[in-house]
Amino acid sequence: MSTDEQPPEQPPRSGLRNPAAAVRGLGIAALTLEAVVLLLAIQPIRVVGGDLSGLGIAVMVGLALLCLLLCGFLRHPFAWRVGLVLQALVLLSGLFQWALALLGLAFGGVWLYVLHVRRTILNT
Repeated sequence: MSTDEQPPEQPPRSGLRNPAAAVRGLGIAALTLEAVVLLLAIQPIRVVGGDLSGLGIAVMVGLALLCLLLCGFLRHPFAWRVGLVLQALVLLSGLFQWALALLGLAFGGVWLYVLHVRRTILNT
């Protein structure tokens, strides 16, 4: 190899031993935290907001269960897009109570950040 030739440029390494597992762990942590917050928010919303019906509570519990269920599918590429749909559903749950819309906005931002980290580390 002469001094004028450069080796082919490779994408920068993340320095992680298993980048896919690290990114999956970040996604699992975000979804688990979202599920816990959704479940823990039921009582304060009922007490402070006052207008959370049985259907609203069922929606919150259902969304929390979906978050936990999705954690098991993050090995598959489709699950990351399903996570975006899940965040949209949490945002739409704001129709039951305005505080849920705030949770939807907050965790939607967290999920967008997780997707950004995934794209940066895995170069996908």
